[in-house]
Amino acid sequence: MATIDKHVFEKAFRATTSPLRLMPNFIIIGSMRGGTTSLYSYLTEHPNIGPAYMKEVHFFDVYFSKGLHWYRAQFPSYIQKYHAERVQKQSFITGEASPYYLFHPHAPKRIAKILPHVKLVVLLRNPVNRAYSHYYHEVAGGHEKIPTFEEAIACEEERIGKEVELLAKNEQYISYNHRHFSYLARGIYVDQLKIWMNLFPKEQFLILKSEDFYADPAAGLKQVLEFVKVPGMGLKEQKEEYEQLNTTKPPKMNQATRKRLIEYFEPYNARLYKYLGVDFGWDK
Repeated sequence: MATIDKHVFEKAFRATTSPLRLMPNFIIIGSMRGGTTSLYSYLTEHPNIGPAYMKEVHFFDVYFSKGLHWYRAQFPSYIQKYHAERVQKQSFITGEASPYYLFHPHAPKRIAKILPHVKLVVLLRNPVNRAYSHYYHEVAGGHEKIPTFEEAIACEEERIGKEVELLAKNEQYISYNHRHFSYLARGIYVDQLKIWMNLFPKEQFLILKSEDFYADPAAGLKQVLEFVKVPGMGLKEQKEEYEQLNTTKPPKMNQATRKRLIEYFEPYNARLYKYLGVDFGWDK
């Protein structure tokens, strides 16, 4: 009972002090199953970065109807910033990570209107591996009942096609299927990034290859800290910690399925490489 009371009190306190709270300096907008949880965990261990009340706030996609007052309540206060900057002589920023933002049709324009100068971090993972990891994540979470990955992607269009139309027509509509069963659609990164980059200047984006971050988390973290203008702290190799955050691994993918999906994503990846001027080397 005491735990519940404490939670209720903190929620009420945050709501009451919402006008005195910061707005995010950065947002990790995606991609889902691309390393966003690990990256955000590392960032918020930094003494100059205050975490959001919850890692995945999902305001600009799922909870937009709750209003800006609710969103502000998720972040540290101006008092914390004042103490850090005036007393400790350190910079202080905050941010959040909601990987559905990248894919959600209304999140880009909502963020552009409310936070036009926010820094946007994107982790892009090989879309074949991302889709496979996404499927097993939904199975583990109890959302996915279709027994095989192959069956799930075969009926993806049927499950989310109409949802895309409904989302386009009604900004208040929340689509369970679009959020949970968009295994292949989320991997067409080029179309998603074009929407974002038509609304924000390119210098407000940092795009990282997930595989590079997995291989060397410390180097990836250093890039992000430089991007958000927070001083580094003699970062050590953090591969061991990263692996601890990602202990659940799905079984090996069927090779025929992998080959088919590599071919499926190849033209989309080619467009992505051309658009960004970077070859991620996923089509091998």
